[in-house]
Amino acid sequence: MGRIVRITGPVVIADDMRGSEMYELVRVGDEQLMGEIIGLTGDRATIQVYEETTGIKPGEKVEGTGRPLSVELGPGLIGAIYDGTQRPLTVIREKVGDMIRRGVFAPALPREKKWDFVPRVKKGAEVVEGDVLGTVKESKIVEHRIMVPPGVRGKVLEISEGQHKVEDVIAVLETSEGKKNVRMMQIWPVRRARPFKEKLEPNLPLLTGQRVADTFFPIAKGGTAAIPGGFGTGKTVFLQQVAKWADADIITYIGAGERGNEMCDVLVHFPELKDPRTGESLMDRTALIANTSNMPVAAREAGVYTGITIAEYFRDMGYDVALMADSTSRWAEAMREISGRLEEMPGEEGFPAYLASRLAEFYERAGRVRTLGSDERFGSVTVLGAVSPPGGDLSEPVSQNTLRIVKVFWALDTGLAYRRHFPAINWLTSYSMYINNVQEWWKSKTNEDWKSLRDEAIAMLQKEAELEEIVKLVGPDALPEPERAVLESARMMREDFLQQFALHEVDTYCAPEKQIGMLKIIMEFYRNAVEAAKRGIPVEEIRKLPVKESIAGMKRLTAEEFAKQYRKMEKQLREQFDYLLRMKRAPAAEDKCSG
Repeated sequence: MGRIVRITGPVVIADDMRGSEMYELVRVGDEQLMGEIIGLTGDRATIQVYEETTGIKPGEKVEGTGRPLSVELGPGLIGAIYDGTQRPLTVIREKVGDMIRRGVFAPALPREKKWDFVPRVKKGAEVVEGDVLGTVKESKIVEHRIMVPPGVRGKVLEISEGQHKVEDVIAVLETSEGKKNVRMMQIWPVRRARPFKEKLEPNLPLLTGQRVADTFFPIAKGGTAAIPGGFGTGKTVFLQQVAKWADADIITYIGAGERGNEMCDVLVHFPELKDPRTGESLMDRTALIANTSNMPVAAREAGVYTGITIAEYFRDMGYDVALMADSTSRWAEAMREISGRLEEMPGEEGFPAYLASRLAEFYERAGRVRTLGSDERFGSVTVLGAVSPPGGDLSEPVSQNTLRIVKVFWALDTGLAYRRHFPAINWLTSYSMYINNVQEWWKSKTNEDWKSLRDEAIAMLQKEAELEEIVKLVGPDALPEPERAVLESARMMREDFLQQFALHEVDTYCAPEKQIGMLKIIMEFYRNAVEAAKRGIPVEEIRKLPVKESIAGMKRLTAEEFAKQYRKMEKQLREQFDYLLRMKRAPAAEDKCSG
């Protein structure tokens, strides 16, 4: 038990904290506010408080809990909406109404609800850490696997089938240290990564259904991506699209300091959205951590670590998890404020000197792994972090430090957003370092040389950017016909492939087979158009080809309709270019005869 001696915003200094440890969870003041020790000097503790500190005063007590900031892991996580410290917001609302009071506490997992536990092992079986003892049907989509906690192994003395609460003992193990009770619920410190057997090379793409991401700048399962962009460029909409359509088993969505209306949009629409794979509510495979910009800033850090720990827990069951953090910039701003209160030496633009290491700690917990357990299981955590640089300036510290860590950069462009081109991902400044990793998957899935097609398309768009600089100086009419054909083909690539309508019932998602088919058709048009232009066909004539309308309508066709129309479009394209060339040759032949 200690006493408060100083209060500076979310930072509290307390004396007489003998026996306390770094990162220990404490209760601050008469209202029992939640805090975490972030500094110790003798018996004086520096505490980061995760709730509003207005009104507390020196002399009030500080009580240690004897454990670090931890999360409860077990049945009940799916469909839940938590704040940064894993307090269930729906339960707290039932307790105190719409306005959350300070010091209100509710357990993260429902204590009275009973779950139907079905054992997977029998009495007398030898089990090791990570082995699945049994399962619980947590939602219509998710089978929750109850695992032997890390660091525990032994012989099953008892295992209990039937209805149980999360705190009930469902198995008793005989270990080298005596009998060990195993409950459905585990408690895990958020700042410690959960263990695994082996981290693997990420070589399977996380398909998002967004053409610019999947085809041009793919992310692998277990990979990391940054989505930086200024205000209004569509970061949140893009993240929500990925959350809805990604081929991940579990979605963890962290709102770290975003505006209240954006988090409200997530909370309102996610339960209404249908999971495209099962037809059930998207919330049946989603856990939400909601921290809005008007909540205490310190809680943003807790929310980020809470989200990644929940993601790792489901990864250990053998699931592929996609984690969206919106946005890491708000978390970094919270770090800057806490650092200022602690009077630490500031780094660039006032951010703490340890900004880069904190970001790296977070992103390095992503990965595709071989999980603990005697059976062969693989799981992954893919981290997608939005970055909100002030004024869209990507040279600021959060963006630059994030780019040093992540391997996919989806650069949202203000100019594209103002032109109503969405997703506003700039194809010239974005990149992916997983191209070679996922190349074999695309080859086996579509039987096409995806990488060559993609590289050719990127080269065409880069050529367009070079030509646009010339057009600004001398106008398009001064360009030779083949180069004008490049501009026309690149415009089709932008408008008919890269642009995608999130609210269109068909175009909101594009299957990989359809993506590669659309890309092949447009690139075939590009090659034919340039060749025709070299043979003297004016680009104005190429623009009038009827097949262009069919290409423009590809995005509105379902995958099944597109598969039926694909060969027909290919045939139309060849026939119409052949016709142009024949018409070009015919007058030339007539002129020669008359001469």
